[in-house]
Amino acid sequence: MKKCVILVAMMFSGILVAQEGKPELEAVGNKVKATYYYDNGRVQQEGFYKDGKLDGAWVSYDEKGNKLAVGEYTNGMKTGKWIFFNANNLCEVAFENSQVASVKNLQKNALANRN
Repeated sequence: MKKCVILVAMMFSGILVAQEGKPELEAVGNKVKATYYYDNGRVQQEGFYKDGKLDGAWVSYDEKGNKLAVGEYTNGMKTGKWIFFNANNLCEVAFENSQVASVKNLQKNALANRN
């Protein structure tokens, strides 16, 4: 559990840092898709804005292209269940009003079985 909480804390700081760079922007319906890149050209994260606020699915990747986090924003607030990935485990974090409501460690094969 401690590793999961540390991973989540690191991911939040990484997401904030990633948004400091200039993204590639694309209009998609009533939203704007933003894609941020590492210096090596790989996607760092991608997701949507609506009315200037984070809104919809966001995915973050490491510099090798491996998924680090998948989650949702609604009107600028983290919502629902986010999944954080690392080499050893998966961590599911539930958000309510952008606050952590619960944290659960998952087996990697458990996530595949949920879909």
